[in-house]
Amino acid sequence: MKGNEGFLEKVFHLSDRHTDVKTEIMAGITTFMTMAYILAVNPSILSEAGMDSGAVFTATALAAMVATLLMAALANYPFVLAPGMGLNAYFTYTVVMGMGYTWQMALAAVFVEGIVFIVLSLTNVREAIFNSIPMNLKHAVSVGIGLFIAFIGLQNAKIVVDSSTLVTLYSFSGSVKNGVFTTEGITVLLAIIGILITGILVVKNVKGSILWGILGTWVLGMICQLVGLYRPDATAGFYSMFPDFSGGFGIRSMMPTFMKMDFSRILSLDFLVVLFAFLFVDMFDTLGTLIGVASKADMLDKDGKLPNIRGALLSDALGTSIGAVFGTSTTTTFVESASGVAEGGRTGLTAVVAAILFGLSLFLSPIFLAIPSFATAPALVVVGFLMMTSITKIDFKDYSETIPCYICIIAMPFMYSISEGISLGVISYVVINLVCGRAKEKKISALMYVLAVFFVLKYILI
Repeated sequence: MKGNEGFLEKVFHLSDRHTDVKTEIMAGITTFMTMAYILAVNPSILSEAGMDSGAVFTATALAAMVATLLMAALANYPFVLAPGMGLNAYFTYTVVMGMGYTWQMALAAVFVEGIVFIVLSLTNVREAIFNSIPMNLKHAVSVGIGLFIAFIGLQNAKIVVDSSTLVTLYSFSGSVKNGVFTTEGITVLLAIIGILITGILVVKNVKGSILWGILGTWVLGMICQLVGLYRPDATAGFYSMFPDFSGGFGIRSMMPTFMKMDFSRILSLDFLVVLFAFLFVDMFDTLGTLIGVASKADMLDKDGKLPNIRGALLSDALGTSIGAVFGTSTTTTFVESASGVAEGGRTGLTAVVAAILFGLSLFLSPIFLAIPSFATAPALVVVGFLMMTSITKIDFKDYSETIPCYICIIAMPFMYSISEGISLGVISYVVINLVCGRAKEKKISALMYVLAVFFVLKYILI
C-alpha cells in the first residue's frame, strides 16, 4: 500500500497541495455523488430531441470519464467534467425543437464549438480572459456560484417551488392528507433533515461530511419507503429508493448516436448563431467555475492566476468535441466539483476517482440512478455556504470594487446563469471605474474593456 501511495504522491504531488490519498478518494466520491444525476437527466432531456436514451446514457458516462481523466492528466486539478446542464436544454429545446435543426446537426455545432475552444485554449485567449478579471471579482464569482448551486439544490429538493411571486417556500399545509404526509411532502422533509445532518457533520468537522450527508439522507429515504411513508409513483416522478437490478448490468449500445454528426448546414447563418451561443455559455460557465472553485480552494497564486490553467481549459475543450463524437451535448467543467473541493480534494486524483466511478456507472447504473435528487440537494446547499465564505476576501471599503462584485453575485442565482453573472460583473466594473475616473488607478487591462464591449453587444444583438 505504501508503494501505491508513493506512486500516487509522485504523480499527483499530494503533499505539495497539503492532501493525502484518503482525502482525495473521499473528495472524488463526493463530487461524483453530487453530479451523478446527470446520468439520468441528460438522457431524459436529449431523448426529447429524438435521440436514443440508452445510447445517450452511455455517451454521457463515457464523455464524463474521458474528459475528467484529461483534466487529471493535463492539469492535475480536482475538477470533474460531464455534459452540462443548461447547455443540454439549449441543445434540445432551442436548437432542435425551436430552430428546427436535427439532433445530428446540433451535435455538429457542439463538435465545431469544441474545435474552436481547442484553438482558443492553445493560443492563450481563454487563459488571458481568466487572468484579466480582477481578484475581487474572482472572489465574487465564487460567492455567486455558491448562491447559485444552493438555489439549484433547494429547487431539486422542491424546498423552493414556482409561485405567483416567481419562487416560494414549499407549503406543507397541502402535503398532509388524513394525517399522513404525501410522498412529495416526505421528500421535502427528508431534504431539510439532510441539510441539518450535513450542516452538523460539517460543524463537527467529520471527514467526508458531505458524502455522509448524501448517504444518510438516502438511507432515511429507504427507511421511509420500507415503512410506507414514501410511496413510489414513476408517473409522478417518485421512483424507488432501492436500485433496480432487473435489467442486469449490461452496457447500452452507443451506436445510435456515435459519429452521427451532420455538417450539411455548417456555412449557414443559423449555424453560426447556434455555434456562438454554445461557445459563449460554455466558455464563461467554465471560466466562472474554474475561478470560483479554484478561489475557494486557494489554488490561485498571488496575482490571482491559476497555474497550468491551459491544461484545464484544453481538457474542457477536448471533452466537448469527444462528447459530440460519442453523441452528447457540450461537456463542461461542473460546478459540483466544489463539493469535492469542500471535502479537501486538491489534485487530479480526485478527478481520477470520479472518472473511475463514471466508468463503473456503465455497469452499475441501477445503483447510481437510484440516488434521489433530495439526497444530493443538501450537499449542494451546504457547499453553497462553504463557497459563499469567500465574500470575506472582498475589499468592502472600495465601493468601485464591491458594487460590481455585488451585481455579479446576485446575477448568478437570480438569472440562473454563471455566465450572466460574469457578463454583468465585467460590464459594471469597467463602467463604474471608468466614469468615476479610477480606471488608470486600477490598471484595468485592455482585455477587460474588450470583454465589456463584447458583453454589451451580446445583449444588443442576441
